[in-house]
Amino acid sequence: MNGQLEGGWPFAGRRGPLASVREALRSDAGVMIAGEAGVGKSRLAAQALAGLEGYAVVRALGTQTAAAIPFGAFAHVLTGPPASGENLLRWATRHLCACGPGEPLVSVDDAHRLDPASAALVHYLAERGEARLLVTARSGEPLPAPVAALWKDELIPRIELPPLTEDEVGRVLAGALGGAVAAETVRHLARVSGGNALYLREVVHAGRASGCLAERDGQWRWRGALSVTTRLRELVGERIGHLDEEEREVLELVAFGEPLGAAPLAALTSARAVERVENRGLVVTVGDDRREHLRLGHPLYGEVVRAGCGTLRTRRRLRMLAEALEATGLRRREDQLRAAVWRLDSGSATDPGTLVAAARLAWGREDPRLAARLVRAAIDAGAGVPAVALLGELLMVLGDADAAVAELRRAAPEAVTEGERALHACSLGINLAWAGADAEACRVLDLAVEQARDPVWRQEAYVYRCVADCFAGRLSGAALALERARADGPLTARSQAHADSMEAWVAAYRGRGEHALAIARRVMPEAEGWKDEAPHALPSFLDAMCVARICSGRLEDAARTAEQGMELRAAELSVSGFGAHRAVVSRLRGQAAEAVQWCADDLARAPAREPYPGRVLAEQAHALALLGRMEQAGEALARAEEPASRWAFTRQHVLHARVWVAAAGGDLGAAVRLCREAAAHAERHELAGGLMFALHDLVRLGAPGEAAERLSALRVDGPLAPLLARHARAIGDPAALAAVAAEFERCGLLLYAAEATAQEAAAHRSAGRGTLAKGARTRAWALARRCPGVVTPALVELATPDLTPRQRECLRLAAAGLTNRQIAARLTLSTRTAANHLQAAYDKLGVNDRTQVGRLLAAL
Repeated sequence: MNGQLEGGWPFAGRRGPLASVREALRSDAGVMIAGEAGVGKSRLAAQALAGLEGYAVVRALGTQTAAAIPFGAFAHVLTGPPASGENLLRWATRHLCACGPGEPLVSVDDAHRLDPASAALVHYLAERGEARLLVTARSGEPLPAPVAALWKDELIPRIELPPLTEDEVGRVLAGALGGAVAAETVRHLARVSGGNALYLREVVHAGRASGCLAERDGQWRWRGALSVTTRLRELVGERIGHLDEEEREVLELVAFGEPLGAAPLAALTSARAVERVENRGLVVTVGDDRREHLRLGHPLYGEVVRAGCGTLRTRRRLRMLAEALEATGLRRREDQLRAAVWRLDSGSATDPGTLVAAARLAWGREDPRLAARLVRAAIDAGAGVPAVALLGELLMVLGDADAAVAELRRAAPEAVTEGERALHACSLGINLAWAGADAEACRVLDLAVEQARDPVWRQEAYVYRCVADCFAGRLSGAALALERARADGPLTARSQAHADSMEAWVAAYRGRGEHALAIARRVMPEAEGWKDEAPHALPSFLDAMCVARICSGRLEDAARTAEQGMELRAAELSVSGFGAHRAVVSRLRGQAAEAVQWCADDLARAPAREPYPGRVLAEQAHALALLGRMEQAGEALARAEEPASRWAFTRQHVLHARVWVAAAGGDLGAAVRLCREAAAHAERHELAGGLMFALHDLVRLGAPGEAAERLSALRVDGPLAPLLARHARAIGDPAALAAVAAEFERCGLLLYAAEATAQEAAAHRSAGRGTLAKGARTRAWALARRCPGVVTPALVELATPDLTPRQRECLRLAAAGLTNRQIAARLTLSTRTAANHLQAAYDKLGVNDRTQVGRLLAAL
């Protein structure tokens, strides 16, 4: 779909300013719209005029050419010479007011370019009240005195039109492209365009032409670097204007080095040139009380300026920047990283130690791809085994553990010292565990513990062994490894942060969410002090916090934490796939379509072959199944199976999804069996939250007996586990179910609330209390409508209360598209029996065929 790209750009995201302009035109003498070039002033004015009736509209445009001619902007209207001695302003007013029936309204675009006579005429019209005015002018440009007096003398109000917000950019893009736009793409284009409507349009056209912007999986997504087209270069170049050599040097240095201190920049170039460029708005000063620096006035200036520099010129500018920064002593870590990157990109990097240190800093700042570039350059420059070990971990999170293992095996003979052997073993062991080679990973890490004499290296190996145990689902073993690491003496800052994050992670997955959150509250505020040394810790903490909050029922907090994880700069981190957690929150709230969308946004950032994106695919399949989108659910589940099944905790998402894919297909027997398998897996691997949800799914599927006692005995921190146990015990008791449903609703668990209320209605009906059943059904329907598109067995029973369980099962399979023969095979019935059950169900529901059944279930 191309939306409106081939036609006019859609008008969207300006409802507030549009209403203000129209109100001013109705109640005042007119209005002035001011804003930066390209922000959308002219389009807003045109849209305001399009909705007005009863006016004779005269349009004028200020241009550089017409500015040399008296009344040049109105030359198309002012025909015939004035009478002898006639006042020119009155003569012009007489012509303007005779242009058509209705009250005269004069629209002047780009009033900052009006010639003196036209500017005087506009002021005369406002001052005498001869016509209403709609004037646009560019902010920051000198205005003719009569035009400036329009708002200074309060003849007409002035509305400052700001750049589009991120939300407004999203609405514009959706209208232009004719479909949904991924949230990350909206953020990217809002940043690149700076909210400038004209630049946004050109960037979108450039992206479509280059293929960077394309529709993928039902959403428009941006991938790759911006290609500066001729049209975009001309447009931005026109705004930049003519530059002398000094000004060009200033702009290029800022383009390659922003943010850049004003003093270093002036030392590299000319202080006066810096001032001139700043006065033109091409660079701006930003900062706080401690430090000021310069940035480009718009992100696209950098794209165009950098694209205009050849290879040699680019390298010279980068060397200049690196030398200037190195001369300051590189006291800040950020400066160390920037200088190393400039050296690398200018071809002048030679010190392997500097490159390795910079790689660690880049990873700590959530940029593993840059870190990998730096450490590869360090290895080429002669760095040894520690650099290879670092590269191994970077390749792992970048999704290439096989290449990492190969690099590490090649480097094994070079590991001579105890430290080199320990670093090599930790990197190799974690890569093997990541790839699913658990047995070899454990052997490598256990040998590292055994051979290390220095407790620092032993502790490091223990922490990595803890991670391997977590992947394999041995959470007790992981906790034991951490205990041994702590018992071996004080930990280094790196090992301490990693050990704290893993302790929180293990606690969260074992159901001790309060302990996990307590660790996070203690350690996370100090992240700036350890994140460069311990890059695995931050995402591990966030994952633990998500699990702890979901399992305790704190959905709002869980949503915020998951979104924080999704906003980390890179998708390739030690822990990713936070879209799965965010989807769980939406699903529990009954917003399955929203859950699908969160998964799609996250999957666009990372390769699906890795375990973390695999769990996102599993959650997407789960949500699609609840929506009855069986084919898509099956495809997502199939894609999730291999990667997510590599580790115990990501496999749990797959097992839960299987339950609801089976249930959506109408096979409740299989769903219950799969639910038991999910519970057994969770129990075997100490995944307390997974066990809690699996047992509760049995309650939702109509098999509460075996779940009630186990849920009551389960120890998971927070109010949710006791509430789910109450639900299991309440089955068949209408009053208890009503109380549980009310508590679910209070917690935001709308899907559970709808199901519990539907079960309350069924309990009343079984007891012959028709009036109470009807009231419960009404409440259940109201809750179900707040879960748009979601269909579960309890809600199907709500829609088909007179059917037997077997008839309902046959009906669900028929609605899923199965033939009578297939239904019979699935349920181990004869074809005749299946057909009889279906016919009985049709008779009770007053429908004739599968199509009508599908419509009935879709009504949910």
